[in-house]
Amino acid sequence: MVVNLKEVARHAQVSVATASRVLSGSDYPVNDDMRRRVEASANELGYVPNAQAQGLLWGNPRAVGLVVGDVGDPYFSGMVEGLQALATELQYLVTVVNTRRSLRHELDAFRTLRAHRVGIAILAGSGLVRPEYPEAMTVALQAAKDAGEAVVTVGRHTLGVEVSTVEVDNVEAGRLLGRHLRDLGHADVGVLAGSMDLTSTVDRVKGLREVLGEGLVVREIEATRDGGWNAAGPLLVEHPGLTALVGTADQMAIGASAWLRADGRRVPDEISVAGCNDIWVSRDLVPSLTTVHLPLQEMGAAALRLGIAARDGQIGHEHLQVELVVRESTGPAAPSRQ
Repeated sequence: MVVNLKEVARHAQVSVATASRVLSGSDYPVNDDMRRRVEASANELGYVPNAQAQGLLWGNPRAVGLVVGDVGDPYFSGMVEGLQALATELQYLVTVVNTRRSLRHELDAFRTLRAHRVGIAILAGSGLVRPEYPEAMTVALQAAKDAGEAVVTVGRHTLGVEVSTVEVDNVEAGRLLGRHLRDLGHADVGVLAGSMDLTSTVDRVKGLREVLGEGLVVREIEATRDGGWNAAGPLLVEHPGLTALVGTADQMAIGASAWLRADGRRVPDEISVAGCNDIWVSRDLVPSLTTVHLPLQEMGAAALRLGIAARDGQIGHEHLQVELVVRESTGPAAPSRQ
């Protein structure tokens, strides 16, 4: 039998209003003795509050809506893992929405989250460089703020509304890779780049170009392992003088490495390969992958912490550090095949 609030109040010998204030998490002051009696009665009777009903009335401050491009992408799954670990510890409920980085789907996701009265809405993933994106997302995020929801963005966005942010320096990530390869003697480097609509991709390519200049050849591809596999061969046919390949995300570098191995080319003796993000599998490859470490799990946890603070009106910004991780897939530049 389902126990209702009236039965809890009767058992604790308090009013229904008092029982509701205690069990809903209201800030309304309640006598300590009454609070203990209500909590003890709820535990004894097995009372569980109706979260849907409470959400309709006040919104649910412990409900988190997380908007990601694709939870199957190791970049996003790393952030989800970090956020979910903290959410479990703090007893927050997380809803994850995939958008495939479609502006329409991101806007729909925020409207859906608002309809479900989440207390915290987090947009995980870099902004899009399309001109219509900042204006549309500014309207959506402002509407969420106006509805009393805390809003956090992860990655570089240019928006006309102040929200809490978690960022890493993707330009510096590109510079770190560029300097490492330059110091090994690489002057002609091919870049397997994900969508140039994303600020993260644009920034990483910018950092690489700042160091390597005209020796950089950029090929925009699908940001997947298969994208790297399919693009490596044609890029090397078109530019046989390349001595290194860089994926703007690890999975593209992994695909390129697999193609090179199938083609009989030794990494790094004949050609070096590097990636970015430092997804978990990178260290276990043969050869292990040189990459730039992004603290993906900490980015997710930081977004939730900032969201909780934003519920109290505190806008915060966290800038997390990136770090070059040198492994076995990069070495001195081999003589050019050109």
